[in-house]
Amino acid sequence: MCIKSLLLGAAVAALAAVSSAGAADIPAGAQAAPAADDQDSYVIDCGGGYFYIPGSKTCLRISGYVRFDADAGDALGIKGIDRRMFYDSSNPQGKLNDTWNLHTRFALRTATVSETELGPLRTYTEAYFQYDTNTAPYTITLPPLTPGGPPIVETYNSAWASSSNPTLNFAYIELGGLRLGKDETAFRTFLGYAGNVVNDDIIEPNGYDTMLISYTFTGKNGLSAILSLEQGSAEYTIDSYTPHIAGGVKYAQGWGSLGAVAGYDANFDAWAVKARADFNVHDTLSVFVMGGWRSDGDIENLNNNFYASWGGDWIGWAGASYLLTDKAIANLQVSFDDSKQLAVAANVAYQLVPGFTITPEVVYKKNSNEIQGNDDGIWGGTIRFQRAF
Repeated sequence: MCIKSLLLGAAVAALAAVSSAGAADIPAGAQAAPAADDQDSYVIDCGGGYFYIPGSKTCLRISGYVRFDADAGDALGIKGIDRRMFYDSSNPQGKLNDTWNLHTRFALRTATVSETELGPLRTYTEAYFQYDTNTAPYTITLPPLTPGGPPIVETYNSAWASSSNPTLNFAYIELGGLRLGKDETAFRTFLGYAGNVVNDDIIEPNGYDTMLISYTFTGKNGLSAILSLEQGSAEYTIDSYTPHIAGGVKYAQGWGSLGAVAGYDANFDAWAVKARADFNVHDTLSVFVMGGWRSDGDIENLNNNFYASWGGDWIGWAGASYLLTDKAIANLQVSFDDSKQLAVAANVAYQLVPGFTITPEVVYKKNSNEIQGNDDGIWGGTIRFQRAF
């Protein structure tokens, strides 16, 4: 029997065997609506920002944010073709300039919760509407090299600000610990994405979106575990009835947490694992270390594994967050992989007024000869303005 069949059978059996005990912690502050028979028709506060949907036993919360990011530098900026050179017929040579890479996002979130005999019934959705600095091809026709010869056609990718297609980033149903729908892979979400920096995935850029069926068990002693059957997305979409599989365990206490997660890519029969430790050193300081390993680390397999998009066999992260004042937090993250990619990001998140945060961030990346074809060090910067509601 092949390994895919064994894994699929084990995963399905495990999901069938779990009870409805425990509930995943979706939106913070959610309180299940009491099963009263005489709900009033006007809006009643459920607590935690939730309100009863009139005439129902369900509590609803609507939230979100508007965000403006400005990126610059070799690591984060973008190239734009020189328009004057482009339209000047006397000098039709293409020229690219460095320019801003700007992004504006409106994120809309909804969450519902109600009490049932099987535990809290929840839903969560999050949709993005974005206006981005994308790239589009510009074509320049140059004179022929010899009289009567064919003209020379050159195409450049240039900055092109436009609306991006709306995206559905989360839309799932949760009953107890069972979750079904559109989410991000448990391989990232269960342990945490990485540090509290804007650019936390510079050398691990792929492997987020998926539809899934997962179960999370949360014990009273700080122990939790997850099993997730996943479809992947785009080029990582499963190509048979065998799902990608992610599973993990975590132990959390007041001092911090320890955890590990594993992912199996069903398309390429490949594995990846991560382990992470978080420590609350002081009321003002927290630190983390995390490491990852993949089974198919040869450079020709770089983008094959849904759960591992770093270079080589292994990757490591370390980071810290320090509370500077009651309004400002400093964050640092360093990551390094087997292909000799290095990324460092540092920022200060400053809450100007409640609900409005400004985060300037600086980024350094050292390229890999195996991946980028050079080992150049490049810099970039981001400033983020975000109004959450």
